Amino acid sequence: VQLQASGGGLVQAGGSLKLFCTASGSTLIFSSNDMAWYRQAPGKQRELVASITKYYRPNYEDSVKGRFTISRDNAANTVYLQMNSLKPEDTGVYYCNAQRYPGVIAWGQGTLVTVSS
Repeated sequence: VQLQASGGGLVQAGGSLKLFCTASGSTLIFSSNDMAWYRQAPGKQRELVASITKYYRPNYEDSVKGRFTISRDNAANTVYLQMNSLKPEDTGVYYCNAQRYPGVIAWGQGTLVTVSS
């Protein structure tokens, strides 16, 4: 599986961005994976932002609850991250990954999100 992340950019605080992560390969394989978005701010460790199971169950890090929405379209082999009410502290490189028991099977290359104050 190869993952291609896109959609990052520069936005003012309070603005919105939508990230895309598209997987290569069959839709059957994609639909059997849990998917997640992580971010890494400058000088910090990579952290989980949101995840969505193969059963479409989402989970969010506390600081993004109510602002970010993760979703997936298995027919398009794509997982999305809609980010609203962006804050400067949301700045970082955003990575998507695919997970299947017992762990991570692929990472995307990252897409940079910069939120200006």
